[in-house]
Amino acid sequence: MIAAELPTIATVLARAVDLLTQAAVPSPDVDAELLIGFVLGMSRGGVQAKAIIGTTVTAADVATIAALVERRAAREPLQHITGRAPFRSLELAVGPGVFVPRPETEQVAQFAIDALRAAAGPEPIGIDLGTGSGAIALALATEVPHALVYGVENSPEAFIWTLQNFHESGADNARAVFIDLGSALPELDGTVAVVVSNPPYIPLGAIPRDQEVRLFDPEHALYGGEDGLDVVRQVSQTARRLLHTGGTLVLEHGELQAAAITHILVADGWRAIATHPDFLGRDRATTALR
Repeated sequence: MIAAELPTIATVLARAVDLLTQAAVPSPDVDAELLIGFVLGMSRGGVQAKAIIGTTVTAADVATIAALVERRAAREPLQHITGRAPFRSLELAVGPGVFVPRPETEQVAQFAIDALRAAAGPEPIGIDLGTGSGAIALALATEVPHALVYGVENSPEAFIWTLQNFHESGADNARAVFIDLGSALPELDGTVAVVVSNPPYIPLGAIPRDQEVRLFDPEHALYGGEDGLDVVRQVSQTARRLLHTGGTLVLEHGELQAAAITHILVADGWRAIATHPDFLGRDRATTALR
């Protein structure tokens, strides 16, 4: 086949966008550009530029792109296909067995980062309970480099990804710990400045509306008991034990759970409890002081 007969990136992109649009993928243009860029070793901007100037694609790359687009059209998460997920300044390894970090959690991490930056002492301690991919813990470690940060995980499947991302990050102030959340790090009791968690908070009887969550995210990262708050209760107790007086707790939760979580925290003796909306105005995080 001569070069003139090869399809252009613009043609391949248009086909991919059309297929993803028909499959009701939420961001078909973005996902198509990212998948093509993944195969061709380009950024989204690179794909857009090459599409404009009429760059062609080899038959082998066309076949690879088509296969990946079919997987995305079947609603396999983009991050599972590429094996990577962006989070703040990080790019994390993800796949089956670990929860893919979401953009709204970046704002939750910011609350913890701000509290850790403001903490007294030369090496304040931050702990991410249920760290999964390590997204929040590594954001804290890389953005507050004078802090010591622990990422605690209790799922063997997720901890594989935790270890990989901690290693890839090169953050020598980050420690990955495999242990049950309730018994985590007793040697640090009363010394920690910030505890943050994005725990499983979906009630057992609630089926996630999002097909990608329902089919691909691990159940241990989704469901938090009958009312969805079992792990929140555990995190509250563990954080009370770990934090020093004045230390900060940051919790991510569902948009309808703020009142129930506030009730739990009041009963446990927390103070200065505040609920914070995400960028869409939905209650997304609650903070409290020890």
